[in-house]
Amino acid sequence: MLSIKHYATGHPVPDFRNFGVMLRILLGVNLGALAAALAQSPGIDGWMARFIEMSAWTQPLLLTTLVLLYLLARVIRLLPPRWGQAAVVLLAVVTTLLQADFWRFMGLENGGWQSAARAAALTALSAGVMLLYFAMRARMFSPALAEARLQALTARIRPHFLFNSLNAVLSLIRSEPRRAEMALEELADLFRALMRDHRDLLPLADEIALCRQYLDLEKLRLGDRLDVVWEIADIPADVTVPPLMLQPLLENAVYHGIEPSGEAGTIRVGFARKGDELHVWLTNPVADDGEAAKGNRMALANIRERLALYYDLEARLEIREKTLPGGAREYRVCIVLPCRRPSP
Repeated sequence: MLSIKHYATGHPVPDFRNFGVMLRILLGVNLGALAAALAQSPGIDGWMARFIEMSAWTQPLLLTTLVLLYLLARVIRLLPPRWGQAAVVLLAVVTTLLQADFWRFMGLENGGWQSAARAAALTALSAGVMLLYFAMRARMFSPALAEARLQALTARIRPHFLFNSLNAVLSLIRSEPRRAEMALEELADLFRALMRDHRDLLPLADEIALCRQYLDLEKLRLGDRLDVVWEIADIPADVTVPPLMLQPLLENAVYHGIEPSGEAGTIRVGFARKGDELHVWLTNPVADDGEAAKGNRMALANIRERLALYYDLEARLEIREKTLPGGAREYRVCIVLPCRRPSP
């Protein structure tokens, strides 16, 4: 089963399929090129001109190497760490020599073998520095630390969720005892879901089922005031997502959007697959409540940090508030994740 271990930085050789890794390599190499251009220019005035001149050589090489690393990422990660690091450096050096030979063939480079050897040495140095950075980062953010942080973040959500659900059940004990008994059974199912290991990603269908159970409990308190519309496109049921990704957003929508208004309101929840991304969005009415907005920001910060622990920079959370034609305001949260499916 997929888990946080698949995404957390615990291996000295990074996963070159990860967007965050790619971005850090691009930034690191270009910062190194900027420093080299500054060191080689006679003055500040010629600094950027020298950098642009160097970029004409380094950018095609960098992009080609990144594409090759992306294609070979799975093989490289299967090697022992030292062999994997050596393979990365060797791949970068071979790509450099091939590009230098191609440029000589095209008549764009006349430096001979000494120029190619110098370029290969600089490439090996750059690759070594980046691998050292990723190895140090792996030691700083080991899987154990990431998992401990994830469990702590999940624990912040759990008591709030359970206490609110339990209060909803208690409100029915005298008025509707049979419905309260059914609600307690639903709450027991939610307890079981919350007791499992939250390091593991779970099927989207399980997360939706959990949210439906939670909303059924909230309907006990709010009745017809709470209306939920689900918009689910053609998404494979075994697509995996982080646990408790959507439920805290629904809880915010209920407690900070529907309940304070005193009127009926609609929460819309949607899912759609766009290429290799899973888009999840939620909209709810906005209540004029400063404390609600503060609580909403805390929950969003929590979810954003949990997504970073699972996916690094491959996932994002976006929020937007807009005014509808009638004057009412609507709050929209959108989560974009890489579309993961469990390994066979």
